[in-house]
Amino acid sequence: MKLCEKTMKSESIFEGKVIHVMLDEVELEDGQTAKREVVGHNGGVCIAALTEKNELLFVRQFRYPYKEIVLELPAGKLEKGQTPLENGKRELLEETGAVGREYMTLGKVYPSPGYCGEIIHLYFCKIDHYEQQQLDDGEFLNVEKIPLSQAAEMVLNNEIPDAKTQIAVLKTAALVQKGVL
Repeated sequence: MKLCEKTMKSESIFEGKVIHVMLDEVELEDGQTAKREVVGHNGGVCIAALTEKNELLFVRQFRYPYKEIVLELPAGKLEKGQTPLENGKRELLEETGAVGREYMTLGKVYPSPGYCGEIIHLYFCKIDHYEQQQLDDGEFLNVEKIPLSQAAEMVLNNEIPDAKTQIAVLKTAALVQKGVL
């Protein structure tokens, strides 16, 4: 099996500030055609920032699509002209006021590969020091410190529904347990 689909036709059906939506016609490996709706996104970054007391920095913010307050690790959209790591450092400072050191990649995540092309880059760092929080206009959030072991339990108990946060917390906990971090 080739496991490949060839794009035959692509039509932009929506262009927004954050996403764009395409309607594509593809040829399947058996020669038949199918439609694919694809949400394009520049991607994002998420930072697991650990304090000297083995706590992770979290933010609580209202997430409109769910109409609820969501507990997440600091994260944000990728800005053009910067690497994912540069974006992560910027987001950590903006949202929490923290400046990290000893950054390490935790890999990348495809949050919804069935219809969305977003890639979220995950990083770990240790907190070096704090500066002034620099929230974007219209951004409102609360910063919290949660012990790493408690955060991992919260993920396992379904108290943290955000996928990028779940993955980064569990990867960080596993690497700390192995003595890598």
